[in-house]
Amino acid sequence: MNEFEFQKDARLSRLFSLLKAAFNPPAGKARIITAILLGLVCHTIFAVAVISMIVAMWFGLSKSFGSVPWPYAFVTNALLLVQFPLTHSLLLTGPGSRLLIKLVPGPHGKTLATTTYAIIASVQLVLLFVFWTPSGIVWWKAEGVVLALIATAYAASWLLLLKASFDAGAEVQSGALGWMSLMANIRPNFPDMPTLGVFRWIRQPIYVAFALTLWTVPTWTPDQLGLAVSFTAYCLCAPRLKEARFLARYGDRFQKYRQRVPYALPRLVSSRKNDRKAP
Repeated sequence: MNEFEFQKDARLSRLFSLLKAAFNPPAGKARIITAILLGLVCHTIFAVAVISMIVAMWFGLSKSFGSVPWPYAFVTNALLLVQFPLTHSLLLTGPGSRLLIKLVPGPHGKTLATTTYAIIASVQLVLLFVFWTPSGIVWWKAEGVVLALIATAYAASWLLLLKASFDAGAEVQSGALGWMSLMANIRPNFPDMPTLGVFRWIRQPIYVAFALTLWTVPTWTPDQLGLAVSFTAYCLCAPRLKEARFLARYGDRFQKYRQRVPYALPRLVSSRKNDRKAP
């Protein structure tokens, strides 16, 4: 990619501008230390959460540190299961967003909102996947060629999730926007409505990719099935709330995008032929 193409790609140019501003910060020792510390906390917990998810689902939630006796484990597992989607969605509402700002004392709560959100979401995922109490029942484990095929599909699902997160705005999805903006002492510059990359084919690629990770595991247990069914339902329903916010924010522009691009399943036949026939 040449320099012109790099600058033309809003995803890369925006990320590069943020990095450049963050690592050439204006004076303000307390502000810089706060930003760096929160950045380290955010990305450390984020990494632990992702690794926990990948490993725990690989084993179908049959290996974890949870040790609540049964049948009480059913209740604690259910609470762990619902706490993520409920809190994750609640914090995106108006009252939730205001609460998110207040969670950081001082004048920087609004700037750090995306970082705070990422920290909370990561902690929730760590709680779910590290402290789940396994049922001890394993229905099926892939072996040989089947294992290799499923492992490839599992890796591809995570790579798709990574690509979709980049297309949506890597700095927001990772929580970096908040602490880097504070570091640079600038107002957070949020990405525009995503339409590039995998967003050209479906409107909700992050949710679809996450759902795919749930179903491409090599070990199946009642635990994994419960997780897959619950979170797939969330991945299909929660974006409706997101799209309502996008419609309010972008209006006719999002409405045209929604008419052109399917929700979760890409069209098998491109509409370009029809576009060429149009006068």
